[in-house]
Amino acid sequence: MKQRIISGLIMAIIIVPILYFGGIIYDLAVGALAIICYHELLNVKKDINIPNIMKIIGLIAVLLLTFININNNSLIFGLNYETLALVFLILLGPTIFLTKYRYTINDAFYLSAIAIFLGTVFNLFIMLYNDSALHFIYCLIVACATDIFALCGGVLIGRHKLTKISPNKTIEGSIVGTLVSTIIGVTYFMTFINDEHLLRIIIVTIILSVIGQIGDIFFSLIKRENDVKDYSELIPGHGGLLDRLDSIIFIVIAFTYMMKFL
Repeated sequence: MKQRIISGLIMAIIIVPILYFGGIIYDLAVGALAIICYHELLNVKKDINIPNIMKIIGLIAVLLLTFININNNSLIFGLNYETLALVFLILLGPTIFLTKYRYTINDAFYLSAIAIFLGTVFNLFIMLYNDSALHFIYCLIVACATDIFALCGGVLIGRHKLTKISPNKTIEGSIVGTLVSTIIGVTYFMTFINDEHLLRIIIVTIILSVIGQIGDIFFSLIKRENDVKDYSELIPGHGGLLDRLDSIIFIVIAFTYMMKFL
């Protein structure tokens, strides 16, 4: 636990200045996150055979999707069908030419799914921050508060298992995490963003907290199905980058489409 707390403080020391200064520093940081998460998702699945050249092309696709159209004023139209079609073409097409490397259709679809998922997610990270840094920080607060207080609640009063996918998660911890993150998230939102729709913000925050926990369980399921404990050992006491970004990824996706209600 001590190592986990120290690593958490170090992450906070790194993240706060990046969020404060924003601009190219933030964009480059998100690009670095995309690269690391891409590497972690490739390595977590052991039964695929992707040639190095396709791994490089897949990484280029992730970065292309991450940074495309990030200066557009419209959050929804950061990506377009033409770009997604191009990614599918360059990642699926080579299967007919790389048969001797056993680059199969399944491998190609897995690589395409990683590229499009991560590219879309991190494009949203940049677009949401550029549209409103305060909204992005709100999502981050909800995710972090949910994780921290769900863990604390589970340790202190947890008795009933939430899911077999993550045996350490408890119903009591989940409730505590949702309640505390809602209080913190709503307080932040009402103070810095909008103080006109209290009930609406409470409902949205509760939904985001629950969705964040679903994201946590989803990424745990990926690990469980591939028989690994963590995505990597990058962060002592926490595991890999995806072990920490699982909640915020789902929350940012959900919040992007809930903004019109706020």
